[in-house]
Amino acid sequence: MQTSLLLPIIIYFIIPLLGVGIFIWLMKKMSNEKVISRPVLSLFIIFATYGGLLLMVLTTYFWEWSGMASLGMAYLIFIAPLLMIIIAIFQYKLRTLSGYHLWTFRLSILYFVIATITLAILFYTSKS
Repeated sequence: MQTSLLLPIIIYFIIPLLGVGIFIWLMKKMSNEKVISRPVLSLFIIFATYGGLLLMVLTTYFWEWSGMASLGMAYLIFIAPLLMIIIAIFQYKLRTLSGYHLWTFRLSILYFVIATITLAILFYTSKS
């Protein structure tokens, strides 16, 4: 396999597949631990959002910017913050139920710090 083809396969197939696998593993772990009111949808959104952020970083540094990358960036800037606020509001009340709920709450709040720093670095270091 050519080296030029290997990088996009890793970035756009292997990494998202790993994310889905980790998400499924986490859901099974919560089920086995009989976690009350599991934050499945919240964690799915968090995984997808942080995964999208990772893909934006990798796209910026290793690939060409595209229309799809622009749509992903629009999601990260305009939609993800609203979703993270909603998750934080709902998880705030549930954060004492389990460590999973607490980390769901924390990750929803941390998005604002992590995304701001990441997007600022991407903006200032991206190729012209």
